[in-house]
Amino acid sequence: MAGFRQGVAHAAREMRDLFPETPLQENEYLSRKTGARIFLKREDLSPVRSYKIRGAFNFFRKALAHGEAAEVFVCASAGNHAQGFAWVCRHLQRRGVIFMPVTTPQQKIDKTRMFGGDKVEIRLVGDFFDDCYHAAQDFAAESGGLMVPPFDHKDIIEGQATVAWEILTQLPEGLVPDLMILPVGGGGLSAGITRYCADSGVDTRFLFVEPEGAPSLKRSLASGKRVTLASVDNFVDGASVAEIGKENFRLLKGFGEEQVKLVPENRLCATIIELLNVEGIVLEPAGALAIDALKDLSRKEIKGKTIVLVVSGGNFDFERLPDVKERALRFEGLKKYFVFRFPQRPGALRVFLDMLGPDDDITRFEYLKKSARNFGSVLIGIETKDAKNFDHLRKRFAEGGWAYQDITENDVLAGLII
Repeated sequence: MAGFRQGVAHAAREMRDLFPETPLQENEYLSRKTGARIFLKREDLSPVRSYKIRGAFNFFRKALAHGEAAEVFVCASAGNHAQGFAWVCRHLQRRGVIFMPVTTPQQKIDKTRMFGGDKVEIRLVGDFFDDCYHAAQDFAAESGGLMVPPFDHKDIIEGQATVAWEILTQLPEGLVPDLMILPVGGGGLSAGITRYCADSGVDTRFLFVEPEGAPSLKRSLASGKRVTLASVDNFVDGASVAEIGKENFRLLKGFGEEQVKLVPENRLCATIIELLNVEGIVLEPAGALAIDALKDLSRKEIKGKTIVLVVSGGNFDFERLPDVKERALRFEGLKKYFVFRFPQRPGALRVFLDMLGPDDDITRFEYLKKSARNFGSVLIGIETKDAKNFDHLRKRFAEGGWAYQDITENDVLAGLII
């Protein structure tokens, strides 16, 4: 126990040459909203806008200390791990090769190259991460390079645990969190934080948060062994992992599946928009997981409690903003999509428009096909200012004899035509 705590403390002090502590900020807005005392651990304010730099640095540091310095270090990642890896390569003046899928957005490639400078080489391989990962493994084996894993390694876990070391030193004197809410992807962050707190004798409760479309920890805890998900929704790209890490699960398997909350992706989008508009905080989807989980806790349950939320990252690609806003509106019931059986006669559109209220706006109108001589299938998107307005609209549609289907929550249809 003491060995792990001492290792984490030493790693945290070594990191100060790389970057200062990320702030632990008491958030007035969320505290007022929930009735609890909410602290945000702002990992989105690290040099690479995520906590991943910690594990990468600690892996490099210990490899060099143990004489495992390779000619080249290797990683496979299309996100935050690649950026943390690149930053450390430049800081330590070590050559690194980063494998990314061909489909990686150019913005992420450019940012990774900027962090690594002339010390990193980026290779684009395959359409999917698995192809990219296998190519990285093959290259490491052939070149004698050292693979730097994203989460499943004791040195990575130790590095991520420095988040807990900082939290406990930054909290006001005498204050111990009643609850820590942690986002989960591969499990490196949560494994490190929970172990450090346990070894330090900190009596706090933990709540883990995963995207609804990637519940690898929850499924594994329910089964009592690691489970590989058959499919994963990659929207929350920083936390969408098909299988929790082996070492990570070993450290987390003592928790109950009821301690894992699953967050709907569209609800998460509403939280991202809320924090951007109200607090001016730019969060990537994975970075908003812990904050979003507050919505599942009753005010009575957490009133007066001290709660620490780890904000894991802020690498948000603003080209995704229209999609995030769209999902947020759909979750809040302010935007819906319908397929109408539209009559092919003069004045039909005017009749339809007259049914809309003053706060209703058509955002999309598209003929899909003419299903009969006198009728056509029309996709109509409607946005409004109050979700209750759709109740009035449906009543008018029924009174007018309009045939339609609401496809807003139909993932198959919506994915094909919206």
